[in-house]
Amino acid sequence: MSKRIRDLKSPVTEWREWLFGLIARPFGVLSPEHQFWIGFAVLCLLTTLLIHNPLWRSAGEQAYQEGDIARESISSPADVYFADPDESERLKSEARKAVKPIFRYESNKAEQAVQGFLSSWEKLQRHGGEANTKQSNSDAKAETHWLGAGGAEVGKTLASRTFSRNELDAVQTALREAAEGYVYDDSERQYFQNEVFVFDRSKPNLQSTVAMPESNWTSLSVARNKFRTRLTAIKSLSEKEANAFYTAGEILIEPSISYDSVATETARVTAAENIQPRTITLKRGQKIVDEGGIVTADVLAKIGAVRNYTSSSRQLNRFLGLLLLITSLFWVAWKFVQQRGILPRLALSAHKTFALLGFVVLAQTALAAALFQLAEFTALQNAKAPMNDAMLWSFAIPFATGSLLMTLLADRPTALFTGMLNALIAGLLAPRGLEFAIFAAIASSIAVYGIGRYRNRQTVTIAGGVIGAASAVLAIALIAYTQQPFILNTILLAIACGLASGIITAAVTAVLLPICENFFGILTDVKLLELSNADLPVLGQLALRAPGTNQHSHAVGQLAEEACRVVGGNGLLARIGALYHDIGKTAAPEHFVENQLSKNPHDKLKPTQSAKIIISHVTYGTKLAREMGLPQRIIDFIPQHHGTRTLHYFLKKAQDQARPDEEISENDFRYPGPKPQFKEAAIMMIADSCEAAARSLAEPNPENIRFIVTKIIDAILADDQLGECDLTLRELTQIRESMIKSLVAIYHSRVDYPGYVPPNSGQFKFVSGEHDSEERGLRYMNPADIPVSPGGEIEDEAIDRSGAPSN
Repeated sequence: MSKRIRDLKSPVTEWREWLFGLIARPFGVLSPEHQFWIGFAVLCLLTTLLIHNPLWRSAGEQAYQEGDIARESISSPADVYFADPDESERLKSEARKAVKPIFRYESNKAEQAVQGFLSSWEKLQRHGGEANTKQSNSDAKAETHWLGAGGAEVGKTLASRTFSRNELDAVQTALREAAEGYVYDDSERQYFQNEVFVFDRSKPNLQSTVAMPESNWTSLSVARNKFRTRLTAIKSLSEKEANAFYTAGEILIEPSISYDSVATETARVTAAENIQPRTITLKRGQKIVDEGGIVTADVLAKIGAVRNYTSSSRQLNRFLGLLLLITSLFWVAWKFVQQRGILPRLALSAHKTFALLGFVVLAQTALAAALFQLAEFTALQNAKAPMNDAMLWSFAIPFATGSLLMTLLADRPTALFTGMLNALIAGLLAPRGLEFAIFAAIASSIAVYGIGRYRNRQTVTIAGGVIGAASAVLAIALIAYTQQPFILNTILLAIACGLASGIITAAVTAVLLPICENFFGILTDVKLLELSNADLPVLGQLALRAPGTNQHSHAVGQLAEEACRVVGGNGLLARIGALYHDIGKTAAPEHFVENQLSKNPHDKLKPTQSAKIIISHVTYGTKLAREMGLPQRIIDFIPQHHGTRTLHYFLKKAQDQARPDEEISENDFRYPGPKPQFKEAAIMMIADSCEAAARSLAEPNPENIRFIVTKIIDAILADDQLGECDLTLRELTQIRESMIKSLVAIYHSRVDYPGYVPPNSGQFKFVSGEHDSEERGLRYMNPADIPVSPGGEIEDEAIDRSGAPSN
């Protein structure tokens, strides 16, 4: 079954677990507090970089192109000296071209070629001569001692006869004459100019200038052809011998002069760097262009110079100041979240809430920064009003996305604070800071208070419509406030952009919402409702294999949901948690009383075996829930609804059956825990026992129900099972009354159809289950007889069913 259920674990959840593991690895040695403050610093730095990044700021500062009309008068703020980039680049280019190509010359290349040939020849003659004195394999042995080019075939030819001294001298002379002088590789002809520099490697301090190198130097192919021609002229050599000598010597003729690309490029770079840039001076207050003037290339260069001056002289100060502002804003945000503590509805810790807030603000900042630039770019592409007004296009930016996300994922106070934080950052980003800070603040507030409870995905679409309509009205108000021309085209564009803001807000939220739900492990109402789908494999298996447990889970969910509503808990979370709290019973459903129709299988088992089976439904259920990818908050219900209570009946039975020298460990009969850590889990513990007890009553009237509910809650309190959650005594009283009211409503109206009553037993009444309103099983006539353990659990396994009818 677990293999089918694993499909519930989303890829985002798996990616989150992998990413958290990757991030936690290097920080594993740090305490959680240190990890938090490192994350805080990274958040502040990234947000500051997004706002300070020149890519986002450049739209307004580089708003002109050559031929544009200046929208305002521009003057120099100080004495600015700047280089004329075009003229400076032209001078540098000429300096680079003036540098001659540099070549390196090796004057001993010809002699190296001759020596290489002689070395191979001498070895051939030495070993070849020895081979000739023997009767066999002389050619083969001579071939193996030829070290020159051409391999065995050349060695065989050259060892075939004894060449005269004159012939060898003629071969050497031909090789030397072909290899001497300036021999260059054919591929380096492209680097030739009218003049080149030549450096002799044997004389590093000596350089010369060679004019027209192509006419004075010899290419490698020509040199090798020259060698072949000289060999052919030696009359005593056969054609085969001449070819063998050519093959042996051709490879030894190498370029004696080569192009030095590194030295040449270094010289050209140095020459370009030595060129002093052409400077232009702007005096303080000097007018660069008047409003309405034409932006020429010269004007653009001057505007760029002023921009560079202000950015270079103040950039560091601005960055540090901005970093301090952003750090202060996030510190206030942290204190706000810290003071609020755990969000009751979603049980988000302060650290997780701040991480979510930081992510949302960072995402909103990046989105707004990019769209401000896009708005400026769109305005530049249009020459006519109102299409050339970047402010109008900026009304389409989804400023309310962050607050809408936090409304859906957290709660309204946190969402409103996030919206105000995003509004301040929008003011830092926008060219018209104050106007857009107000616009963003109001749009965010509408996102917080303009929607109801998030119970379906359509809520996002509805919120987008509300935000779009409100943004359109806000856009018109800002147009009037800034005294822009109040004409039809301007109003229509502002309304369209405002409506687009709502659409974009809904779209971005729809994309980010499931990512945030899975990445931060947040259980929204929609996510919880999706988990209540009865078609999910694990719930289907529970209904099929353990129908009694399934019915019990639904009943417990009803009780817990109503009790949570009374004390301000998350009722939906409790109801969905109840559906899964006993899924571990699918492993051995017949061992749990609600699924038994007659005989009790525990009657034939040792107490330790029975305890192990019953306790295993917690461990197996937890394992199963993790495999299927259930949210951690739902998984927590499985071990916590039993806490650390003991199976008192089986413990006592084991002690009674134990030998005198046998020691019974209480831990073998204790649930692994932990005790309930949050309000909903504590209510689940109470509801689980109360429902089982009320179901066991033959007469579930208000008096009997009140008696057993009070007894259970008192036993749970006495066992200190609620000591680690935040329930108060006042809330416990409210929970008790809610349980009593709900159980009376469920069970008191049941018609008592006649059923089988076991003989000689006034303690039980057997219900046959012939009517749909009845559940087959044994009922207690007296509520005081219901076996309630010291921890408040109903130990139905203690019932003797020997008199009950069998199927």
